[in-house]
Amino acid sequence: MHANPNPWRLAVAPMMDWTDRHCRYFHRLVTRRTRLYTEMVTTGALLHGDVPRHLDFSAEEHPLALQLGGSEPADLSACARLAAQWGYDEVNLNCGCPSERVQRGAFGACLMAEPTLVRDCVAAMREAVDLPVTVKHRIGIDQTESYDFVRDFVGTVADSGCTVFIVHARNAWLKGLSPKENREVPPLRHDVVHRLKRDFPAFTFVVNGGLNDCAQIDEQLARVDGVMWGREAYHHPWKMAGWDVRFLGAAAPAAPSREAVEAGMVDYMDRQARASGTPWTAIARHMMGLYNGVPGARRWRQVWSDHRLKMLPASQVARRARGALDAAVPA
Repeated sequence: MHANPNPWRLAVAPMMDWTDRHCRYFHRLVTRRTRLYTEMVTTGALLHGDVPRHLDFSAEEHPLALQLGGSEPADLSACARLAAQWGYDEVNLNCGCPSERVQRGAFGACLMAEPTLVRDCVAAMREAVDLPVTVKHRIGIDQTESYDFVRDFVGTVADSGCTVFIVHARNAWLKGLSPKENREVPPLRHDVVHRLKRDFPAFTFVVNGGLNDCAQIDEQLARVDGVMWGREAYHHPWKMAGWDVRFLGAAAPAAPSREAVEAGMVDYMDRQARASGTPWTAIARHMMGLYNGVPGARRWRQVWSDHRLKMLPASQVARRARGALDAAVPA
């Protein structure tokens, strides 16, 4: 057990269309101490759009970081101030997303080719707020696998005062691959992140990519400062249930039961329906992996995915789902 974990010891990655406030509330019921990240929010969406829709969150979600997408120092500075005003614990700059849409906005992974601009962006944000300003990036772009490239990127960005780097241990291929393929085709190279930690021992390095069990977390924490899970946390959330005790210094027993987590989500759905009219269908989609590996999980998911039930209150749907789950367990 790690008695005094650093703030970035374990985290759930920012994931577009997935890690919205409802997903994060669900993850917080599974693990109280793991650091959570928003979906990437562009500076344009905040400066010219509906700020509460993008930034509102539940107090239970802390510790919580806002990930920004942008490349104009002044815009990022203004958005960092919004993050501070709304009570976020960190601002993270996306330098890792390879999608063509993001590239057209001149941010994401293509920013790795402009380390001095990234340095200026981070410096502007750090000047604007007292929050930690961090960078999430890849180990390279396209098919050039030069360690010098990512080493020099980190070194240049660090001139801004940034000391926390979250590294997806794959290159980002800016042409020819979809975002999904960019998470699978470029080879994983965790050793590059380990080398960065050796070369910059005073900085915090969090490794992201291809990690899916606690043994791998143990292995990585022996070499770097933190581990970030993405889709594994989303599809198999119960793997995180023991993290608070095993990795994050919580006193045992801290892990809830799956039933308690589901009940907590039903209460949350009811509150959201009353407060904003949010249908339970918009929230339940994030907890489909809760019972993965348990007999009856498929039937349970079918109930919660049945939009014919959308007019029922979440509590009634939960009773049907529980009945489907229990029916699959031999007496």
